[in-house]
Amino acid sequence: MKKDNKNFQIQIIPLRDEIDAIDANILSLLARRQAQVEKVVALKKVHSIPVYHPAREEDLISRLRLQSQNHGMDPDFMEDLYRVILRQSRVNQTQKMEVKGVLPDAKVLVIGGEGQMGGLFASLFIKSGYEVKILAEHNWDHARDLCKDIDLALVCVPIERTVQVIERISPFLPSKALLADLTSIKKEPVARMLSAHKGPVLGVHPLFGPTMSCLDKQIIVVTPGRDPAASKWFTEQLGLWGAVIVESTPEEHDEIMEIVQALRHFATFCFGDFLCHRKAKLSRTLEFSSPIYRLELGMVGRLFAQDPALYAEIIFATKERRSLLKKFILSLSRHVEMLETNNKQLFVDQFAHVAQWFGPFSDQAMRESTFLIDKLIERF
Repeated sequence: MKKDNKNFQIQIIPLRDEIDAIDANILSLLARRQAQVEKVVALKKVHSIPVYHPAREEDLISRLRLQSQNHGMDPDFMEDLYRVILRQSRVNQTQKMEVKGVLPDAKVLVIGGEGQMGGLFASLFIKSGYEVKILAEHNWDHARDLCKDIDLALVCVPIERTVQVIERISPFLPSKALLADLTSIKKEPVARMLSAHKGPVLGVHPLFGPTMSCLDKQIIVVTPGRDPAASKWFTEQLGLWGAVIVESTPEEHDEIMEIVQALRHFATFCFGDFLCHRKAKLSRTLEFSSPIYRLELGMVGRLFAQDPALYAEIIFATKERRSLLKKFILSLSRHVEMLETNNKQLFVDQFAHVAQWFGPFSDQAMRESTFLIDKLIERF
């Protein structure tokens, strides 16, 4: 046995040494890759080119998947590996691009800049070299002076105060100044900005919370109001910070957000509320849970770990949202008879109808959810 063990050590040591040498080469190649990325960043900064290039990244992933198959390797493993490398590359690029100002001499007033979201955008503008002023409730007496010669007034206040603040600040704004808001509804705020301010107007909705340390691949919806050319520098700046810009009309934005935000959050609230009234033993259910249940329950728990007032603002923001949610509740009652009559065939028929409506997205959803589940299994 000792002889066999000695032979094993003799044989494995050079193999391990070779693996260590390969690992060192991999690290060296990653360092070389990063050096090339630094050169790309320098060029992007000069020409104000956004960090994220979706087509290039997907082309790269597709090519690497094919190459990995040719080398007898798992293409999924190769994709996972390069997603991590590309993500790190984008974050490094974004951090360096944050110091690049598209219009560096511009003066920015952040109204509500002492709040979380206002503070996030104020810090981003400061990093990029802009002169930033903060207007909060305690210094409204200085609003006229703070608005002098500004190029952008960014309204970052709660939904229920947005229209009031727009009306309040507009008389002090220079006619050339861009007026923009960060509210999660767009139709009414954009209309009020257009009526209250004669200069450029832009609606903006960041689809993320204020705790983000980096805007890499975070979606920001912009809804042009007036004089798009005058707001181009701002949207380009958002792109340099790493955000993905989606353009929409205020009407389309609000209609889609009724589903993406209000309905999703309200449905999650209803699920959690039902579990609470049932006094479900959460810890025990997790012992029995599949990864998909843990993932779903994780999203429910995530909601209830945050500020209820914020979600109340989002869910109850407009009468259209409240109307949609009432229709959602009524739609659930349609299925009561199915349960009372034990009508499995009706369930199957309705399931098939909905599946057909989802179409090809179901396959995409299966791939994406499988990826998330696999990652959850790795962690837990």
